[in-house]
Amino acid sequence: MNHDHYDNGYIAEILKNTRTIALLGASPNPDRPSNRVMGFLLGKGYTVYPVNPGQAGKHILGQTVYKTLGDVPQPVDLVDVFRAAEYLDGVVDEAIALEVRPNVIWGQLSVRDDRAAAKAEAAGIKVVMDRCPAIEYPRLVA
Repeated sequence: MNHDHYDNGYIAEILKNTRTIALLGASPNPDRPSNRVMGFLLGKGYTVYPVNPGQAGKHILGQTVYKTLGDVPQPVDLVDVFRAAEYLDGVVDEAIALEVRPNVIWGQLSVRDDRAAAKAEAAGIKVVMDRCPAIEYPRLVA
């Protein structure tokens, strides 16, 4: 897939069919984008599992924080990545190793690694990069 441009229908379908999200790099700091996006997604009715090894066992926006993607207690539809682009390949490897793989890996703004995306897509996982669901949702779904 060409990740320079996404069809609006592709993004809208992902957002409409997603119910559960693992948010990697979740922060308890309300000034951080990951915290604001998590709040937005919770407000839209998504189930969001924050993932942050330094916050594991604590709570962010009332949700228990997990150490790794593999620690999330149920399969997720989408993995939202708030980590630097250099970590996306590792996230893809972790997602592929799950017993039940996510449908989508979503790299936040500036999170792009085309080789990692190709690996995910070869494993049957859709990919969105350099986009924010809190920007796309109001534009395409609401």
